[in-house]
Amino acid sequence: MPEALVTILATPPVPLVVPADVFDGFAWCKSEAIEWRRPAWDESTPIDGSDPARMVFVLKQRVDWLPRELARLHAFGLGLTDEWALAPYAIDDATDELWARGVAPHDLLWLAADNLNALYWGLHDWAHFHNHGPFEQRALNELQCDAAALAWIAHNRERIGLGAERFAELEREIVTLASKRLDAERVTWSVREAIERARA
Repeated sequence: MPEALVTILATPPVPLVVPADVFDGFAWCKSEAIEWRRPAWDESTPIDGSDPARMVFVLKQRVDWLPRELARLHAFGLGLTDEWALAPYAIDDATDELWARGVAPHDLLWLAADNLNALYWGLHDWAHFHNHGPFEQRALNELQCDAAALAWIAHNRERIGLGAERFAELEREIVTLASKRLDAERVTWSVREAIERARA
């Protein structure tokens, strides 16, 4: 089995790019970095809002206040055996519990993801963990996390090994997805301006 690649991705703070009332705990914990592990890499996976296959947040230590599943059920080629992971359906639970307990995400979790769709959504969820909101304005909440994930991928593009052409395509995919969410909620907000401000 090929040795898993461990990469530390920098996740510096991203400014608020949506209305302030979207969150009740924006940047409650300063984001700095995330540990990312993968056995191989597939950047061809489209980002279309579908569930990210082969992505999971592995727990550095067992906690009883988060829903758990065996990490090896979701991440492959990493030699995982009896390690626990945050249950994939429990992103909202983790966002609430980490904030309520004041537990920094990097102290508890690392990310397993072997394709671009999985990595993107892992970073998107990483943004959720650092910015608590009541989720009453879903499209704008998600846009903040979209913008953060794109900013972090841009910042780490060389470490990830993502070419400029695929990154530009990724950005277009996210603009389309975020715009559809805003349209569905009849919210007027500039997706492209939000993304540009996040990277400024």
